[in-house]
Amino acid sequence: MPIKLDGLDRHILQVLQRDGKIANNELAKEVGLSPSPCLRRVKLLEEAGVIKRYVAVLDGSKIGAGLSLFARIWFKTQDAQTINQFVSEIKEMPEVVECHLMAGECDALIRIVTEDLASYRRFHADHLTQIRSIQSIKTEVPMETVKVTYALPLYSK
Repeated sequence: MPIKLDGLDRHILQVLQRDGKIANNELAKEVGLSPSPCLRRVKLLEEAGVIKRYVAVLDGSKIGAGLSLFARIWFKTQDAQTINQFVSEIKEMPEVVECHLMAGECDALIRIVTEDLASYRRFHADHLTQIRSIQSIKTEVPMETVKVTYALPLYSK
C-alpha cells in the first residue's frame, strides 16, 4: 500500500535520488526546511521503508563490467518447484543484476553484466545453461544504451 507523501517529502526524495550523499544541511536548504525537521522527515521516510537503502552507482566500464545483456528465459515447466529452483540459483549469480518473472512470451527476463562477449559466453555455458529448470535462453545484445535511471517518478495525488 503506498504511503501518503506530501510535497516536501516528494521534494526530499527527488533530491536524495539525485544525490544520496548530500549533507542534511544542504538538503534542508534545497527543500526549504531547517536541518532538524528535514532530518526528522528523512528518518521517517527510512523507517517507513520508502527509502530502502543508499548505494553508490558504479561505472561498469571502469571496473570490467561494461557489457550489459538481456536474456529471455523459458522454463521446462511452470510448477512452483521449477520456478523456486530457478529463483534460488539465479540469486546466487552476481553477474545477474536484475531478474523478473514474466507474464507473456517468456518466463523470466534477466539482465547480466559482464566484461565482454567472451566472458558472457563463459557465464552462459558454465552457469546459465547449468540451471536444470531452464529449457531455453535467448540473449539480446543492446546496440546502444539511451537511458538508465534509478530515480523513480514521484506522483502527487
